[in-house]
Amino acid sequence: MSVKKKVVVLGGGNGGSISIRALKTYLEYYSISAVIAMSDSGSSSGRLRDELGVLPPGDILRAVLAMSRYEYTLLKRIFYDTRYAERGKLQGFGVGHLFLALVEKYNGGLIDAVRALAQALDTVGPVFPVTLERADLCVELQSGSVVVGEHHIDRPVYDRTDLIVRAWLAPDVSGYAPALHEIREADAIIIGPGSFYTSLIATLLPDGMKEALAVSSAKIIFISGNVIESVGETGPLSTSEMVDVLHRYIPRSVDVVISNTAELDSVRKKFYEEKQWKKIVIDHHRITVPIIASPFEYTEGGLDPAVLGELIHNYIQKE
Repeated sequence: MSVKKKVVVLGGGNGGSISIRALKTYLEYYSISAVIAMSDSGSSSGRLRDELGVLPPGDILRAVLAMSRYEYTLLKRIFYDTRYAERGKLQGFGVGHLFLALVEKYNGGLIDAVRALAQALDTVGPVFPVTLERADLCVELQSGSVVVGEHHIDRPVYDRTDLIVRAWLAPDVSGYAPALHEIREADAIIIGPGSFYTSLIATLLPDGMKEALAVSSAKIIFISGNVIESVGETGPLSTSEMVDVLHRYIPRSVDVVISNTAELDSVRKKFYEEKQWKKIVIDHHRITVPIIASPFEYTEGGLDPAVLGELIHNYIQKE
């Protein structure tokens, strides 16, 4: 067996976990790591951030769970999905969120909290925050309005036709040095899937990220799903728009786009409606970089990590 290739997953909690699980099938070929956005400001992560002054734990928690050798669905149900239901200060929090936040406060840092959880869950690769500094995700809309805070962007109350045109972090923050090192040394970098601005672009914004991507010889792989949340951020509405906007935030072109082309049959349509998802425009003819167009979705709906993993593996092995 030749030396394993280093693959880094960039993104947020949900989409990042899909790509991590896609790669875990091929551990004999790859050493995998993840660099995760840290600008979440809503729900329980936002409460912990505001009340305890910690970094938001939700996205990095899901990435650690996905890295575990144990079954992800069960771990997610135990550590992430199940929230304390009784009234009081613990209401709405999951065990995993509380563990990371309280260990960070107890021991003085998120890194040791993540390592402790990773050790307990027997993870197959490290998970890094993209920054250790607190910042808010900000966007400018077509109207000129500015929205501050990931949760306000992710669940907008403004006119949904007012699309996002620019994103940044306030204040400027430095990328976490070990995370930037992973990117510089990678053989392949996977961006996506996930919410475009609040997960993917947010990971690319800390200082040092562009420079790390510029010097890295890694192949950059963009994973595009075929849906967006109908109640979510007002980002790009087509595959080509996603690629075009992504190129504004990285110093070089992506090397390939892996695009989900699953058809919207009656079963998936019902699933999409329940999830409040809507299809994006699949306009591959407008994209100038190589495309791998293939369905990688469960029969009942939702992205299938096993099928996605095969597509990623086949591409990397051919390069």
